[in-house]
Amino acid sequence: MTFSLDPQLAEIIAGQSLAAGPMPTIARGDALGLRAFADGVLEHKDAAEPESVDVVRTDHRIAVSSGQTILGRWYRHRGRTGRAAVLYFHGGGMVSGSVELYDRFVARYPQRTGVPVLSVDYRLAPEHGPTVPAEDGFAALCWLVEHAEELGVDPSRIAVMGDSGGGGVAAAVAIAARESGVPLAAQILLYPMLDDRTVEPDPLLVPFARWTYDHNYTGWHALLGASLGTPGVSALSAPARLTDFAGLPRTFIDVGELDIFRDESIDYARRLTRAGVSTELYVRRGAAHGFDRIGPADVSDRSWEDRFRFIESL
Repeated sequence: MTFSLDPQLAEIIAGQSLAAGPMPTIARGDALGLRAFADGVLEHKDAAEPESVDVVRTDHRIAVSSGQTILGRWYRHRGRTGRAAVLYFHGGGMVSGSVELYDRFVARYPQRTGVPVLSVDYRLAPEHGPTVPAEDGFAALCWLVEHAEELGVDPSRIAVMGDSGGGGVAAAVAIAARESGVPLAAQILLYPMLDDRTVEPDPLLVPFARWTYDHNYTGWHALLGASLGTPGVSALSAPARLTDFAGLPRTFIDVGELDIFRDESIDYARRLTRAGVSTELYVRRGAAHGFDRIGPADVSDRSWEDRFRFIESL
């Protein structure tokens, strides 16, 4: 038996494709072209998210390197209080995405769980790299720890979280936190972009690849340039390059079986567990990249419920 899309997802994707027309051709290596396309998709998806009416947003400026600042948007539920918090890194393959383009998506977490979230506008490739996203993310973590008391947060109950490229950033921030002695409660990695060496097509996955191998090459090349695929790539750029997993926080990983990030996610979970790190791994049958934002489907509902449960356990 070969792979097939979940029937509910397949029906939604077919309808979306018919309405949107053919996908534009983006040349391999065209990071700005990929950004323009991906940002348009993200804007459309976020507009389709329901508004979280009980969530209050507050914007903060967070100091990073070179005297610059980045946006950190704090989401809290107006009627529920808790001491845990989540630091969120948006997706976009290292070249696209923003706090604004993830606004309604991120608000779903405090709306449902009551756990506040700080969403981070880390700087993107190709303008910045190769460890700038992780450095910005770590600066945001330190900011959250420093402001924990005024925000009502227990600094020992902070988790990092991200999807796709942001999942890779979250994993890198967890590594940086371990190296610097900053405690983390957990890392939540949704179909994370972890390995710069995932650029050779798997013919079984190509027909289902919404984030394609060419897209993946483009994102990684924008971040790493000529060092892409070479032995010296830092784990702060590509977390799959890490060799010592001991001491990382407990982990939740969720990926579709039709996602090109499937194998690197499974391998990351394996190496975490071998190092004694408590890890939950979900490989969703019939699910492609970004399946949780395609439309209403049972497989997506299960994923959302599992991540809500994990966040509530912080």
